Amino acid sequence: MSGSVRSYAAVDLGASSGRVMVGRVGPGSLELSEAHRFPNRPVRVPEGLRWDILGLYAGVLEGLRAAGPVDSVGIDSWAVDYGLLGADGALLGNPVHYRDSRTEGVAEKVWATVPAGELYAATGLQYAPFNTLYQLAAARGTAQLAQAKRLLLIPDLLTYWLTGEQGTELTNASTTQLVDPRTRDWAHGVAERLDIDLALFAPLRRPGDPAGVLRPEVLAETGLTGPVAVTAVGSHDTASAVAAVPAGDERFAYICTGTWSLAGLELDAPVLTEESRAANFTNELGLDGTVRYLRNIMGLWLLQECLRAWGGPDLDELLTEAAGVPALRSVVDAGDAAFLAPGRMPERIAEACRASGQPVPVSRAEVTRCILDSLALAHCKAVEDAQRLAGRPADVVHVVGGGTRNALLCQLTADACGLPVVAGPTEAAALGNVLVQARAHGLVGDLAGMRRLLVGTQPLTRYEPRGGTQRWRAAQDRLART
Repeated sequence: MSGSVRSYAAVDLGASSGRVMVGRVGPGSLELSEAHRFPNRPVRVPEGLRWDILGLYAGVLEGLRAAGPVDSVGIDSWAVDYGLLGADGALLGNPVHYRDSRTEGVAEKVWATVPAGELYAATGLQYAPFNTLYQLAAARGTAQLAQAKRLLLIPDLLTYWLTGEQGTELTNASTTQLVDPRTRDWAHGVAERLDIDLALFAPLRRPGDPAGVLRPEVLAETGLTGPVAVTAVGSHDTASAVAAVPAGDERFAYICTGTWSLAGLELDAPVLTEESRAANFTNELGLDGTVRYLRNIMGLWLLQECLRAWGGPDLDELLTEAAGVPALRSVVDAGDAAFLAPGRMPERIAEACRASGQPVPVSRAEVTRCILDSLALAHCKAVEDAQRLAGRPADVVHVVGGGTRNALLCQLTADACGLPVVAGPTEAAALGNVLVQARAHGLVGDLAGMRRLLVGTQPLTRYEPRGGTQRWRAAQDRLART
């Protein structure tokens, strides 16, 4: 590419859709546009729930064709899931979806060998039934795992297909529960005790490392002219999103919103205390030696599933109606694993309210308001708990990701936290992806410099807290008693 502005393709894969975005970066400038968006529809087959990885790869290729000439490509996606390759490098089967039921009851079997407290002290990762560690334990004895010579996490698998090069990007590897967040290397002791062969994993890469160049066949299919570099980015989408938080200093909390809400702090070192484990906080790795200290909250999945059950009503109209529903009439635990599986979400929310002795939401607007109040309450609890457990105060909450479009949720989060909320950017993961590529090419400086560029170029909306936090405290107490 000629001139002082360079173009980067950010492949950003979420749990319900994928997109290829093009970022154009120059001195003091950053522009992002969408080249192609495509659905990500899991498929239920007789053996369980699987990702349509070939459909995703086809979407990536189509997106690169639409993107036009670029200097580099980077890929980020959701965490924990993987593909297994045989000795010839071929994929042995469609990757298993993290919502598949195969990990039910597996954690207890793992803890019989490595107790939960020891596992947390070694890896710093919160308990989630779908962590890669538990998936591997569930897969033990299967024909696929017996044949496998390589395990590649989803972004690394797609990178391999694009380049022919294999690697394991560190921020995503840190979600496997097989990485020591202090050494930023594999937790060899844990893997040995659980008989997990770390040789299955390709060598670790860091964000900004070269990951190869597009294969000639990929160039021919996309119409691109080589060589086109592929750059390792924060390949866990949350790592890229947190890198794109437009913070002015370290006294901030963040909430990455989308299908999930990830709420917490950016720290210099992990928090591995028993109190932190009991609060179900995770220590995932970020850019430049940082730790993403956060709690997973069910997020807008709750609303997405309701919208699907209702046949896709107009969301803006629904949110307007929900704003008129009395606040905090009914709330549920937005982190409850009972809401993890798809299906019957409006009924399940109503059942949870009924079981806790609260008014049962009946109309769509009432269910929506229950979800948004519950999410704001969970956001507040996570932000407050993170500050207490890490000993790090926050003066502002940055909300990034798809939830920034939901003004009611942003305002309710500010109200619940009693702190100003700065919402934006919406496409945080794609922007973080682009900026890591641009930094690898010397166009931007350190993490603080990346964030200054975001503040100067991206639209941000500020929400001030209203009405005091007393009613939110009362709702939290009510929920704690159920």
